[in-house]
This record gives sequence, structure tokens and C-alpha cells, in this order.
Amino acid sequence: MIRKFINRVFGRKAHGESGDPAAIGVGKHGIHREAISHGSRRTVETLQQQGYKAYVVGGAVRDLIAGLLPKDYDVATNATPEQVRRCFRRARIIGRRFQIVHVMMGSETIEVTTFRGHHDQHGGNKAHTDAQGRVLRDNVFGSEKEDAARRDFTINALYFDPTSETIIDYHHGVADLKQKTLRMIGDPQTRYREDPVRMLRAVRLSAKVGLNIDPATERPIREMSELIENVPPSRLFDEMLKLLTSGHAVRCVQQLRSVGLHHGLLPMLDVILEQPLGERFVALALAKTDRRVHEGKTISPGFLFATLLWHEVLAKWEALTSSRERPVPSRIPALFLAMDEVLDVQAEKLAITRRIAGDIKDIWAMQPRFEQRSGKRPYGVLEQPRFRAGYDFLLLRAESGEVDGELAQWWTDFTNCDGDDRAAMLLPVKAHEAKKRRRRKPRVVSQPDAAGEVE
Repeated sequence: MIRKFINRVFGRKAHGESGDPAAIGVGKHGIHREAISHGSRRTVETLQQQGYKAYVVGGAVRDLIAGLLPKDYDVATNATPEQVRRCFRRARIIGRRFQIVHVMMGSETIEVTTFRGHHDQHGGNKAHTDAQGRVLRDNVFGSEKEDAARRDFTINALYFDPTSETIIDYHHGVADLKQKTLRMIGDPQTRYREDPVRMLRAVRLSAKVGLNIDPATERPIREMSELIENVPPSRLFDEMLKLLTSGHAVRCVQQLRSVGLHHGLLPMLDVILEQPLGERFVALALAKTDRRVHEGKTISPGFLFATLLWHEVLAKWEALTSSRERPVPSRIPALFLAMDEVLDVQAEKLAITRRIAGDIKDIWAMQPRFEQRSGKRPYGVLEQPRFRAGYDFLLLRAESGEVDGELAQWWTDFTNCDGDDRAAMLLPVKAHEAKKRRRRKPRVVSQPDAAGEVE
């Protein structure tokens, strides 16, 4: 009964039936022009004043209807990139695969795209694809209706005109949002072949907006999951970072597992999700990340990936130190070898940037140093640039049961005190840790004689 009512109110037709778009007024969708950012509103108004069509599109419209705060605003228009650039004093064209325009409005950067068209499979507008059907190069301009059909999910094919406060809805996205359903536009298998990242996006959006993936949209994911291996590592890293910092990382990882996308995507997920200790460690890390997102605090990608890969490092570290075929001088060199091996394997899947990889290594390398609580070494640990991240990592290890909680408590107390109190906490130097001082022979200084000559 409720579903039929929503379909009647928001104009949903039978599945697969096409027609004119629905023009939904503010009384039904609830978005007023003041709800969108000042920069996006000015961008749309400027393009409309120049005689072009222009709308706020995609995720911002979706999030506002769902009661979420959009992170950014995108604009779609029938103006070409060159025409858009001429309309604004501060604008530049970027991109190869898709040409877009970045319009700077004060501190905001609005991404403006030209309506995209269909590919003429029998003419000159055929998209460049690889052997699996993934679109490699595609820059065909088209109409507003074609642009809506080109978008991935119905909830992302919504066009909001702030001037009239109207949403143009080609694929009943507003009704799907009200029904809490994530539905693909077109044939899901074809759309996943065009861009396998859409499978990850389906997981992220369902978790973020609180939607159920439509059975026809979800069914092909498990059997087509291997297409993820065909995605460039840089794109995969960007999408995984969005997924893990969405504020719903725990649910996203659970959803990845339920649809069969976790195998091979992140090598450590194959292992840690089957091990109680590793699963608890990662679950705590993701839960803390989600909490920071909801509190509006910053997120460190280096810390996040350090937690996800840590138990893989531990396994490699233990294997190296116990290996007889490949002896390692000591625990610390073995740790650095394990770190490099894990990151090298991960680089085949995700293009983790050099800066983030450096942060990850710093956090890992500090962990054995926390075990040193005598002499001057603890003072040196406090002076490390990444001490706070390394310390938070230690607390997470203690909370998951990997290390003794007494160690984490000692560092908490040591950090919070100073002076004599801090010195009193130091443990006695063990005999094997004491440095042997070399005895220097006394230096004999010759005394000059009365003539000033040295004897």
C-alpha cells in the first residue's frame, strides 16, 4: 500500500518504461534554493543568464533529499567546456577522459560538466573500450535526457533548478529514495562492464544513504567481481578511500563481504575477516574512523590503511624472523622487510601514494619502539613527528587484545606527565641493553721547554 502510494505521488512507471521526465516541485522534494551552497547557486544562475540550461546534479541533490549534508556540488549544463569557461572569470578546463570545468567561487570549487550523449555503436561516436567492455575514452556531448540515461543509479540522475526550485527526474530517483532502494539505470551487467567501479559505488551508496540494493542491481556483482582487477590502481585507491571515509566504513566492509567483493580487492581482507583478533582490530579501527567522520574531525588515510594492513605485516614479520631458509639479522630489519613486502603486494591493487605509504611505514616502525621504556629512548619516541598517530595505533592494538593494556597505559601516563615524574617512570636499564663504553687512554700533552720547543 505504501509503495503504491509513493509510486503514484512521485510518478514511477513500470520498470523499464520510458517517457517524459517528472517535474517535481518543492512541496514534494523539500529542497529550497537556500539549502544549496552559494557558489553552486551563483554558477547555475550565471549560466542560465547566458542562455544555457544548468542544474545542480547528482550526489548533492540525492543527499539533500535523504537529509544528509553534501560534501560538494556539481553542475550540469548544455554549454560546452569552452563556453562555460568564457562565462566565468575564474575557471579552468581539466581532464582527458572527461573534460570538465572547475569554476572557483570564493572558497568553493564547483565542478561543471557538459551533458553527455549516447555512443553510436554503428557510427563515429563509438566509445573506446577494452576487451572486457570497460570504457577507456569517452567525450561525447548530448542532450539532457541522454545525460540522465548515462548516469549510474536512478538516485544520481536528479537535476535541481534552484531558480524554480524544481527537480527534473528522468528515472524516478526521488521515488527510489523514498522507497530506500538503490537501482541501476539500464542493464546492470552492461553498466558494470562499462565501469566496474560502479560495483564499489553501489556498496558505498547503499551504506551511506541507508538503501537496499535492488535485487536486479545486486545479483550480477558476485559473478562479475573479477572485473575489479581491470580497474587502474589509482582509481581503485580513490574509490576505496571514499568508501572507508564515508562515515559508514563498518557497514561498507560488511557489504563488500556479503556481495563477494572483498576477495582480492584488499589482500588483507581475505585473511583478517576470518581471524577473530584481526577482525576485532579492523572493526575497532573502522568504528573509530566512522566516529571521527560524524564528529567532523579529520581522517588520516595513512593511519586507516596502516590499521587495515597491520595484521598482514605481523604475519610476514613472524614468518621472516622464524625462517631458516632466509635468516634475518634481527627483529627490526625483519619488520622493515615485512613492511616493504606487504606494500609492494598492495600496490598491485591500490596505487597508495608515496606520501601515504611513508605515513604508514612511520606508524608501523614506531610499534617496537614503544616496548623500550628505559634510558633515554622513550624521550626520543616522544619527539617523533608521527608520535601521536603511532600512540593511537598502540592504543588500538591494546584495545583489540593484541598487546598488554599495561604497555598502553604506561605510555599514556608517560605522555601526560613531565619532569621528575616522567623520569621516575623509566624502567631500569637491562644488562644486555647497557652500552659498553670504550675506555679511552689518557691523552699525554707534552710540555714545552724553556725555549718553547716541545719535548
